[in-house]
Amino acid sequence: MRGDVDDVFRLASISKIITTWTILVAVEEGSIALHTPVGQPGCTLEHLLSHAGGYSFDGQAPIAAPGTRRIYSNTGIELAATAVEQATGIGFATYLGEAILEPLAMQTAELEGSPAHGIWATIHDVVKLVTEITHPTLLSRESVVSATAVHFPDLVGMVPGVGTFRPCPWGLGVEIHGRKHPHWMGATNSEATFGHFGGSGTMLWIDPDAGVSLIALTDRDFDLWASDALRLWPQLSDAVIAAAGDPAG
Repeated sequence: MRGDVDDVFRLASISKIITTWTILVAVEEGSIALHTPVGQPGCTLEHLLSHAGGYSFDGQAPIAAPGTRRIYSNTGIELAATAVEQATGIGFATYLGEAILEPLAMQTAELEGSPAHGIWATIHDVVKLVTEITHPTLLSRESVVSATAVHFPDLVGMVPGVGTFRPCPWGLGVEIHGRKHPHWMGATNSEATFGHFGGSGTMLWIDPDAGVSLIALTDRDFDLWASDALRLWPQLSDAVIAAAGDPAG
């Protein structure tokens, strides 16, 4: 671990993972269901959480029918969070705090703005999130398995800043590595690896086959160093996987 571990960073789109886990708590509590209609006709909560709702990156007007293309969308995640507010009668920031942040003692984590990209936290709190995902206490194992499996598996789509993939596998709130290449995860990450990266230069992946996770928090805008990130992140990921498999490492 390098850097000041007490620094608070904007997690950017890693926020989508925390937001999705919050929504899945509401699903398990029975307040809402993955098949609940949300947004345009034919669109459900499941569509929105897996970027299959037909909404653009940012914008309320749908640009495709649900379940026809993987369109990465902040709007979709925001619509999903609003649906939970309406179903529970609790503001989403409050519900997030009660469902995830407080039980996991994520004391520095805070939502400031959009639930799609507005959560701030320290590395300590992101580690608590990863630990919860890999050893769930707030959700059932079945919910976590579902969230980290591919939903609507045949959809073509684009990972912003990375490329278009056929297919473009995605779970609920997490991107799944699959056979994407070239990619921001490593060449030696298993196909089951899932995670997210953010516009603030943050990245997180969990490789369940290797039993390894990687978190990087920065305040360096991804757009300003995208070419370097897409070269260095895979190298770092492969080095982490190699070190984890080396008994001497």
